[in-house]
Amino acid sequence: MSTDHSPRPTVQALQDRPRARVLIIGGGINGVGTFRDLALQGVEVALVERGDFCQGASGASSHMIHGGIRYLENGEFRLVHESVVERNRLLNIAPHYVKPLQTTIPVFSTFSGLLNAPLRFITHRSGKPRERGALLIKVGLSLYDAFSRRGGTVPRHRFVGRKRSLAELPALRSDVKYTATYFDASVHDPERLTLDALRDGLEAGPHARAANYLSFVGTHDGGARLRDELTGEEFTFAADVVVNLTGAWVDATNGALGSPSRFMGGTKGSHIVLDHPGLLAATDGREIFFEHSDGRIVLIYPMGDRLLVGTTDIDAGEDLEPVCTDAEIQYFFDLIQHVFPAVTVSREDIVYRFSGVRPLPRHDDTAPGFVSRDYRIERSFLPGTDRPVLSIVGGKWTTFRALSEQVADEVLGLLGRVRSVDTRNLPIGGGRAYPQDGSAVEAWVAARTGPGVSADRARTLLGRYGTRADEVLAFLAEGDDAPLRSTAELSTRELAWMAAHEQVAHVADVLIRRTSLAFRGLVTAELAYEVASQLAPYLGWDTGKARQEAEAALTLLAERHGVGAAAAGVLS
Repeated sequence: MSTDHSPRPTVQALQDRPRARVLIIGGGINGVGTFRDLALQGVEVALVERGDFCQGASGASSHMIHGGIRYLENGEFRLVHESVVERNRLLNIAPHYVKPLQTTIPVFSTFSGLLNAPLRFITHRSGKPRERGALLIKVGLSLYDAFSRRGGTVPRHRFVGRKRSLAELPALRSDVKYTATYFDASVHDPERLTLDALRDGLEAGPHARAANYLSFVGTHDGGARLRDELTGEEFTFAADVVVNLTGAWVDATNGALGSPSRFMGGTKGSHIVLDHPGLLAATDGREIFFEHSDGRIVLIYPMGDRLLVGTTDIDAGEDLEPVCTDAEIQYFFDLIQHVFPAVTVSREDIVYRFSGVRPLPRHDDTAPGFVSRDYRIERSFLPGTDRPVLSIVGGKWTTFRALSEQVADEVLGLLGRVRSVDTRNLPIGGGRAYPQDGSAVEAWVAARTGPGVSADRARTLLGRYGTRADEVLAFLAEGDDAPLRSTAELSTRELAWMAAHEQVAHVADVLIRRTSLAFRGLVTAELAYEVASQLAPYLGWDTGKARQEAEAALTLLAERHGVGAAAAGVLS
């Protein structure tokens, strides 16, 4: 089979009708959320993303849906209130991906930080690190509980003393004085939630179109010049309103639009993923959220049988595609030792590492940890026209629905329209009719278990797609299906489904963003080559191209994510 260079259907749809009322540039969670909201209002909207959906900062997060208790120190009460309300909301409208997360803060003093806290509040500078003591944390958690009351679905915090703390978490430092435990929420598969929200928008009707690997590269005759990154083909697309939701690249995008800006000052955040049963047992299934010796708030977070450790907060400068460095890895090992001194962790325990740039505002001499995670809308015009450009500065995962609502309302006002659909309590995709507890999940699984579908397979599909798994199961039943040789978590027809319905363009899209196989350290060279071979008929790849795609995925995993098995595959 020869490689097919014809336009992809998603790109063809934009070429066939090269205009829309709104063009969104950027396919992270905020861009996709805004696309979904506008599509549900019936607005003719198009979204373009230069890479894959959720490839940038949205896919490099701490996987938390949280109110941001530490933002109280910054005086960002509006943001904390909005965040806990949105956290509670996402637990209800996206229960297939957003789950309650028990979080414990180990506390090693009683009164420490009482003098430093007002200084941090007023100046947003950390000064000499002084750990936050029990009294300060108690005040913060009490405020946090108060903010959480609206739509609350999680318990209030609790404090226990040293004896109870060590009984519950015996691997903690022996000088712990208290532990404070409260609940936030987690999103184990942020990429899948992004894809689910995107599908909601696309299913609103033909007025909504979106394409990945389609770059905005400049302007021409008052329109946006778009380039297909797979074929190199360019075309011009016109819109009445342009929304710049490119995160850390906002300024670069505005430069290409002909209206340079200096809004952004992103910070780099890195994480590692560990396969370490001893550390997993030490956490007792809880997120351990604490202050490291340098004053940075960090976390150790169980995710299934893996652990996420993070995060750094370093001025990114001009490097908007960073990698997790050796120095950061050592920092993570040090922070583990800070709370679990008897637990030994080595580089061999790392199965994945990743890094991204938070889309934060320019912050001059404000310490990175004190830069606001709030968001704002900046307004300008396409040069030589009266067509508005909205640039969104800031934002975080937890508030994506609220941010999307605010941006959509701004766009609706510019178009002279009013909101017709309220997204506050509208389930996202596979969150509709999602089973509400463990017994309901097992009943759902049992009802779908039968010839060709094991209970484990049904459970995997429910976890990956939510209740949209029923659509996938129906598709699988329409033809011959078989598990891959290299993993039982994927089948031949599921890859066909992804190719047809989820805009897969590269092997890495499947391994990193359509599944969690890379994140959990389960990628082998055999798997990469098998996925490439199975995708080839659907993506127009000949044998040589399929091999190139597998090798490209393995190289990417080795160079950007430190995946040992992938690195070995590159050398084989």
